[in-house]
Amino acid sequence: MPRTRIDITVPDLSGKRAVVTGASDGMGLGIATRLAEAGAEVILPVRNPGKGEAAITTIRRTVPAAKLAPRSLDLSSLESVAALGDTLRAEGRPIHILINNAGVMRPPTRQTTADGFELQFGTNHLGHFALVGHLLPLLRAGRARVTSQVSIAARKGTINWDDLNWERSYHVMRAYSQSKIAFGLFGLELDRRSRAHGWGISSNIAHPGVAPPACWPPGRRSAEVGTSLSTV
Repeated sequence: MPRTRIDITVPDLSGKRAVVTGASDGMGLGIATRLAEAGAEVILPVRNPGKGEAAITTIRRTVPAAKLAPRSLDLSSLESVAALGDTLRAEGRPIHILINNAGVMRPPTRQTTADGFELQFGTNHLGHFALVGHLLPLLRAGRARVTSQVSIAARKGTINWDDLNWERSYHVMRAYSQSKIAFGLFGLELDRRSRAHGWGISSNIAHPGVAPPACWPPGRRSAEVGTSLSTV
């Protein structure tokens, strides 16, 4: 049976500022393009400047007048996360949309972040956790919608409380699942605290699907993209 194309009407986002982590390819590129089409100014924080510029070129093929701005961000370094936070706070402009999208899945061997955390946990969860903390004043000012990309892998496994960094017995998929469980719990808690303290932030989690082939980076067979948002 042929698949039915599902489309979502995106409201006019003129005058809104959006930040999409990992917007250089895959789901991030697709989301950034759609936000730009709706008129938002899109900030693209990426680790590789060349890929960031290539993403901007790709988006402008579809949206010639797109308002795009690259920024530097390595989510596996809390110093880099703090630097981006400093930059955006210094600009002093409210953020209306934040898509916590970038992530690491199944590295070939156990690796750690610049700060010594297991790479998937440190990047997927802790990096984004820190980013939201640094941007919180801007998110509150923009009454932002924050969407955090989790994974179907969060339905399995647990948090390995006795060995969060998987130093004693590393299992790549269990570590990945842990990172997404933790990230989902963060999305829930962000929404709870926003409601309790009147921050005006809407926290959402997204269940990934599949990005169209045009969004895939060279050499990759598939790429996940958030297709279903649930307000938590």
